Amino acid sequence: MRALNLKIRYLDHSGFSVETASNQLIFDYYRGTVKLGDKPVYVFSSHSHPDHYNSVILDWQKEKQNIHYIFSSDIEVSQPNSSITIMSPYEATKLGDLNIKTFGSTDQGVSFLLESEGVRIFHAGDLNWWYWWGDTEEGIAQATADFKAEIAKIKGEQIDLAFFPVDPRLEHNYGLGAEYFIQEIKPRFLIPMHFWGNQEAISKFAGEMLERPTKIITLTSPGQTIAL
Repeated sequence: MRALNLKIRYLDHSGFSVETASNQLIFDYYRGTVKLGDKPVYVFSSHSHPDHYNSVILDWQKEKQNIHYIFSSDIEVSQPNSSITIMSPYEATKLGDLNIKTFGSTDQGVSFLLESEGVRIFHAGDLNWWYWWGDTEEGIAQATADFKAEIAKIKGEQIDLAFFPVDPRLEHNYGLGAEYFIQEIKPRFLIPMHFWGNQEAISKFAGEMLERPTKIITLTSPGQTIAL
């Protein structure tokens, strides 16, 4: 199995820095320490929720010239400029050597699929099976239909690495969306996110997925790094 040649640093919550041979990709930063290197930087924000977007990222332009932002269309930017690309669901663009596609979300904004140097990375944002235990039957049925319809649009895409919510607030349904995503999409690797610091939930999910074709990578503490 070929190496992906990625260096991944967990920032916090759903935030990650991913270094390829040529680029640095930053996803859904809202807090944590970011180290900007010499490579071109691409900053992705999937939606405007404050645990996924912090406008401080725009200040990085002051110290970094070769930086570009890719924002969901629900994010309001007070001073748009040429370094910012706005995307809605089901759009595609090319920036540098990155091919970027967006899919929808079952909450707000978009999910991202990008290809860099032959490696395909998916960041789900808040795309998840939001099966809340206390919801009405109608609400649960709608959440299920919406999620499965969105995954059907992604099905057929080859994905090397996926970042996907595993949210303990959903109680015993905490890993339902990620498990379905693995079943339908079969990414090579999946890194759980959006787990609100609950390391036990992530370890439990990884144990439950041992027989699946996707390898679960558990990054639980901000600042952790791993090479794939």
